[in-house]
Amino acid sequence: MTRILSNGADDAPNRVLLAHGAGAGMEHAVMESLALGLADEQIQVIRFEFPFMQKTRLDGRRRPPDREPALLTCWREMAAEFAHPRLFLAGKSMGGRMASLVTDELAPKGLILLGFPFTPPGKPDRFRGQHLATLATPSLLIQGERDSFGNKDAVLGYDLAPQMQTLWVKDGDHGFSPRKASGTTLERNLAAIVAGMRSFILAC
Repeated sequence: MTRILSNGADDAPNRVLLAHGAGAGMEHAVMESLALGLADEQIQVIRFEFPFMQKTRLDGRRRPPDREPALLTCWREMAAEFAHPRLFLAGKSMGGRMASLVTDELAPKGLILLGFPFTPPGKPDRFRGQHLATLATPSLLIQGERDSFGNKDAVLGYDLAPQMQTLWVKDGDHGFSPRKASGTTLERNLAAIVAGMRSFILAC
């Protein structure tokens, strides 16, 4: 079974550990586009899967995510196994939320949150981003303007750490897809995300 997918130079001066979200694994088209777009001689991207997704890969049965302690343990193990002088933690939705819970403990060069799930759709009272106000790790939040887990109007009202940068994805939903009438496309949005990630990584 494939444990990881690696793109970019093994001796690259920067390494990104990229985790998936709750509903799709490391080979999802968006994950693939981001990894391939970002990886080169300067940046190595390593994708991995949480235990529940590895099991789904084995038997094809969809299952809910592991409980938080298991997800956090997986992040710690991956960060230790793929330690690097310039390591960045990155994750889509749930994968990013779990990374944000251990980032100050693991002390990477930076953290990249791709579509942070601030609140479940339609449940604004279940806020899951309190800890983002006190993060010490340099961070980049990449959020779709109309993400149902935290749109632009909502997120602008949240208390985020001073060193957290925000990149808004034009008309993007939780998967960064825009509406046809927006004047942009998913491909353009993903290219803008890759450019933003690259700038953040190289500037840290």
